[in-house]
Amino acid sequence: MISDDSYFDDPDDALEDYEYPDAPDDEDDGTPTAPCPACGADVYEDADRCPVCGVYITPSGPGRLWAGRPLWWMVLGILGIVAVVVVLAVF
Repeated sequence: MISDDSYFDDPDDALEDYEYPDAPDDEDDGTPTAPCPACGADVYEDADRCPVCGVYITPSGPGRLWAGRPLWWMVLGILGIVAVVVVLAVF
């Protein structure tokens, strides 16, 4: 059996910088992901469509302010708005 060191006994046999293999593609690049609402697959947060099931992912924007919020959250928001209007009306 040949030891791993025997391949590089001669300094001329060493790999040059450009000969080293690239990093594996499966390394995490730090891009945040979120689960797809339809199939649960990990999808990049800025993706428009799920690459697994093809469902379009619509981000919560100005038109979806109350979507997915519990009832107490909506009631608290409405009471806060009413309180601001009352305070402004008094002054």
